[in-house]
Amino acid sequence: MKNLFKISGLAVIALMAMVSCSKNDDTAMEGESYNTTFEVTDAPIDNANVEAVFVTITNVTVDGKSLEGFNATTVNLAALVDGKTAVLGNLDLQAKTYSNIVFELDFDKDVNGDAPGCYVEKANGEKDALVAASNKINITDSFEVLAQAKNVIVIDFDLRKTIKEEKSALSSDFDFVTMSELSAGIRTVNKETTGKISGSASDSKNTSDKIIVYAYKKGTFNADAETKGKGKSGVTFANAVTSAEVKGISGSYSLDFLEEGEYELIFASYKEDEANGFSFNSLLEVESATGLKLGLIDVNSALKLTVNVKVTGTVQ
Repeated sequence: MKNLFKISGLAVIALMAMVSCSKNDDTAMEGESYNTTFEVTDAPIDNANVEAVFVTITNVTVDGKSLEGFNATTVNLAALVDGKTAVLGNLDLQAKTYSNIVFELDFDKDVNGDAPGCYVEKANGEKDALVAASNKINITDSFEVLAQAKNVIVIDFDLRKTIKEEKSALSSDFDFVTMSELSAGIRTVNKETTGKISGSASDSKNTSDKIIVYAYKKGTFNADAETKGKGKSGVTFANAVTSAEVKGISGSYSLDFLEEGEYELIFASYKEDEANGFSFNSLLEVESATGLKLGLIDVNSALKLTVNVKVTGTVQ
């Protein structure tokens, strides 16, 4: 019996040691941090009167911590399209989900001390100041930092959703949308978990002065609601994850930083006139040039998909 108690005692001690080591290992894993880079990009704005959109960013925080290596910057967001990004800074972060990024903007002056700090540069060269109710934008979207990965968080400052134009008989004025719309119009993704859809749209029927392609998560597109405008600022195609302009003779486009999942592509026709610039005309009927089912496009981080389409007409 004495020997039995001795053996049992040793077993308990060994078990306690194993539990202790396991807890220590878990604590070490929980405490491990991964260097995470933050970059900014933009989905293009569909307004011919906009030449550039400059914002002056004075601080970026994640869970209250300012990015390391960040310096106040004035950046032309309208130039950061088709997968282009600008690096903001980095932080060492634990592997988990985050949902608290705050951008601080300077509306008054840019980094050179010139006024204004945030503005639309119109096609005629005029600067139109951009302001919002607060200079702090709380981004409501979430992102995940992955263990043992090259973490690059892309912040998509979608200008199409985040600035609005108010027209009058004599002028056209731009401004930021409401604070809630501004927060909702910015998305954050880990580049490691994103894919890309690119391709071309041929329009032999010459239906449009400009074509915009919108990427929607499967089942989220409602034609009536999306084309009429949503919210106080009347943002059209508000539920689109991102968008791209169909450009050039080849009709090429690029939808970048799409999180893994199933998407459908919506092609829209825009017409231009001297008084109002580009305005939505109609949805377009398209067919795949390669037989791909356009309403069911599976995006993952391992593949870059090519989707070429032909415009067959407008939706009546």
